[in-house]
Amino acid sequence: MKTRRNFLKQSSLFGAVTLIMPQLSCAAPKNSTYGVQLYSFRDSMLKNPKKTLEEIASLGFKEIESAGSAKGYYYGLTPSEMGQTCIDLGMKITSGHVRLDDKFEQTMEDAVASGQEYLICSSMPSDGQTVDNYKKVAEQFNVAGEACKKLGLKFGYHNHEYEFDSENGQVLYDVLMDNTQNDLVYMELDLGWVVVAGKDPISYFKKYPGRFPLWHLKDMDMTKKESTEFGKGALDIGLMLKNKELSGVEHIYIEQEEYASTPFQSMKYNMDYLKNI
Repeated sequence: MKTRRNFLKQSSLFGAVTLIMPQLSCAAPKNSTYGVQLYSFRDSMLKNPKKTLEEIASLGFKEIESAGSAKGYYYGLTPSEMGQTCIDLGMKITSGHVRLDDKFEQTMEDAVASGQEYLICSSMPSDGQTVDNYKKVAEQFNVAGEACKKLGLKFGYHNHEYEFDSENGQVLYDVLMDNTQNDLVYMELDLGWVVVAGKDPISYFKKYPGRFPLWHLKDMDMTKKESTEFGKGALDIGLMLKNKELSGVEHIYIEQEEYASTPFQSMKYNMDYLKNI
């Protein structure tokens, strides 16, 4: 099955390090405004976006994050139509995954028309698992962030696991963090891929407090290296939620790329899990 990682990745240098998160019992704060990354519903969004959004709303989601598709970032709808459809269903499109390319100016204009707040670069815009490349990309991100800021948008970056490779003892993701301006580049931390990379998300919350206003909350099957329903993988979701304030998170998007049955059933399971955690 083609996963979102394979769909987006620019590099073939992916680590196979595993990490078993501590299975700690802790009370998690409630959050009534969970969002969903629409790649989780990628097939049905292409077939019938409005009906799919209705089904998503019925699960209790309040925020939407779009992704690239064969029909564009809005699945064949116009940006304003996408935004209004979400509003009519009691939701809001707050973020969108995009590419940083020669069409970025139009991408920004469409985001404004949709009413969203964030534009999130979904993969590295250039190849090269080197410190020099990551410094170059960090500067590109700062420039993109400045352009977005002028239009009332916020620019950010979403990680996979390859950003946590190292060169000469330097973790490449840390190079991005250290060379981007925190008022121009907002990080969306995919907690699942952090774990797959052999890192601890909480250590990043502590090292860079308040730098992660967006999360992808995604549990991971460490044997298959793919996403799974909440509570079935290696991510201690309760522990993550207990550390929300430290991370600075304001928007939590649930994403699941592989399913036990259907995207709808998996997301219902995940939302029920969060209600009972």
